[in-house]
Amino acid sequence: MAETLVAGIDSSTQSCKVVVRDATGALRRFGQAPHPDGTEVDPAAWWDALQVAVAAAGGLDDVAALAVGGQQHGMVALDGDGEVIRPALLWNDTRSAGAADDLVADLGGAAAWAEATGSVPVASLTVTKLRWLADHEPENAARIAAVALPHDWLTWRLSGAASFDTLVTDRSDASGTGYFDTARGAYRRDLLALALRRDDVEGIVLPRVVGPGAVAGQGDSGAGLGHLVLGPGAGDNAGAALGLGMVPGDVVISIGTSGVVSAISREPVQDPSGLVTGFADATGQFLPLAVTLNGSRVLDAAARLLGVDHAELARLALAAEPGAAGLTLVPYLEGERTPNLPRATGSLLGLSLAGMTRENLARAVVEGLLSGLSDGLAAMRDQGVPVERVRLIGGSARSEAVRRIAPTVLGTPVEVPEPGEYVADGAARQAAWVLAGTDEPPAWTTSKVTTFEADPTPVVLERYAERRHLVVERPEVSG
Repeated sequence: MAETLVAGIDSSTQSCKVVVRDATGALRRFGQAPHPDGTEVDPAAWWDALQVAVAAAGGLDDVAALAVGGQQHGMVALDGDGEVIRPALLWNDTRSAGAADDLVADLGGAAAWAEATGSVPVASLTVTKLRWLADHEPENAARIAAVALPHDWLTWRLSGAASFDTLVTDRSDASGTGYFDTARGAYRRDLLALALRRDDVEGIVLPRVVGPGAVAGQGDSGAGLGHLVLGPGAGDNAGAALGLGMVPGDVVISIGTSGVVSAISREPVQDPSGLVTGFADATGQFLPLAVTLNGSRVLDAAARLLGVDHAELARLALAAEPGAAGLTLVPYLEGERTPNLPRATGSLLGLSLAGMTRENLARAVVEGLLSGLSDGLAAMRDQGVPVERVRLIGGSARSEAVRRIAPTVLGTPVEVPEPGEYVADGAARQAAWVLAGTDEPPAWTTSKVTTFEADPTPVVLERYAERRHLVVERPEVSG
């Protein structure tokens, strides 16, 4: 008897990854393909990358079910024929920062938004991109017949995209739009109307929200995918949480393109400061997040500046004393979301003749990156989110310097799981859950972890707190 296989897709900012796993969670095959650079992308590029990644993973002929985890917030605007109206604006496109400020004011302030949706609009959220579209491309905004997110659109294409009736999403991704009431599980069309400056939004199709573990549809029979059961999918952070088997008390710090501090909570979070966004998870609980725009690319830029690879950057950083001889990097290289400073630039402060060494610069880069993430961890605690265990994941978790310096900056032991494709794994686990038809996802074995401990160095965070506001704004650009 043939074994039952499931597939999970991670369609991220940078690439598409596909894992094929068996019913126990054991990995059978893997494939990936790159996505184009940029903060706006034609969704067709995601579909093309998916085909390449699926082929590299050995195809889907023997796969019974599939689910998609995807980058959150990206605006995919569709016309009445289901065609993409313009390239999707991605989460990291900050041109809608002004629109975010306007929307906050239009509803009466940050507290009103936190109560309505669980989150305060910042440039990354879909609602701000719709307002930007209404103000800068009104002819495109007027054509909108449906709005999807990247994972919604890919699931729809896998189903054949025959009609908007099969356009689906899940709570986790819907909660990142800015027009979904996360606590109550319902769209807020009044906020969609506010964003688009339109009164006729009742006819605009928003993806049907499918419950955790429920069947979302079938694959496209015309494309040879009719045997596939489709899961509802998830936003990338919720997918990773499912892949890691997170429970209340767990906090994950992920350092990829962005930096993300996420936790599982049994209760919704409503933070009027906007530092913590009150998203949903993929299991029926909640996934409060604090997100920085600046993640692994801070290390990439430092390595380029010093003319070294990442291994040598780590060696240099670990060769310096904690505190980097007074150097502090404020790592707002691409603007920032936590705190909400979309037009900020980074700063290197505390320079001295004695401190200007390659080692101290490398140390300051790692400490600055982790200090920014520590702000997110503090914001979680301020909202009463339990912090009992901290895990470090993402591409930069492979850095020996990040692993060893993290507990000194964060002030707590840090667990580092074995490197894995957590988002794709979470999507695959969801696909297995859909097949099983059970109340809870299957109990898959999570990866082994290594724990890193070190004495805290509070002076690093104290100095960072004194200096993080000393930034210069970049000129506002359009287009």
